[in-house]
Amino acid sequence: MGNRTILAIGCHPDDLEYGCSGTLIQFADKGWGVYLLIMTRGELGGAPEVRQAEQMASAEIMGVKEVFWGGFSDTLLPAGKELIQPIEEIIARVKPGYILCHWREDTHQDHRRLNQATVSATRYIRNVLFYEGPTTENFQPRVFVDVTNVLDRKMQALDAHRSQVMRTNIEGLSIKDMARSCSNFRGTQGRVQFAEAFHAHRFFFEP
Repeated sequence: MGNRTILAIGCHPDDLEYGCSGTLIQFADKGWGVYLLIMTRGELGGAPEVRQAEQMASAEIMGVKEVFWGGFSDTLLPAGKELIQPIEEIIARVKPGYILCHWREDTHQDHRRLNQATVSATRYIRNVLFYEGPTTENFQPRVFVDVTNVLDRKMQALDAHRSQVMRTNIEGLSIKDMARSCSNFRGTQGRVQFAEAFHAHRFFFEP
């Protein structure tokens, strides 16, 4: 199968763990090059140095080769070229065959803007897929990845973000609870126990 490199792009530390860490873990285990681009350090959700350290700990659990940081301010991702260009620069550096990013409909403005910028930055990438998060709306998955065998490691990756586990604004409900329920629901749709779901912007079967 062609280019065995994945670049997963997220706005904040822990976005990728919720949306696609089970997928990333499995591909890393199979020897794929897995890279992350995190656009902010999530400073409105906690001390930025803590959140960055949590992201690095999680990346180690997932088997990530390298984590890149966008250097933007939390909740203030810009529109247009200012956001597109740094994504293009990392794409040129990593040369990924697959890119994963936020779905376009989301109540968080950072997620919406990053999706728009990624669509532009990936116009020459063969495989571009969008994952969901807790604030995603109207998600339309077309691709499913069975994560049943790595669900425990997905939970470990989320747990690495210790400062965020209970920051769901839902009393008594952790981000791990939400991710497990979501994985179970998507698994039911895909006829497995647990799954992660994606909407394919472009996807090529490559025997």
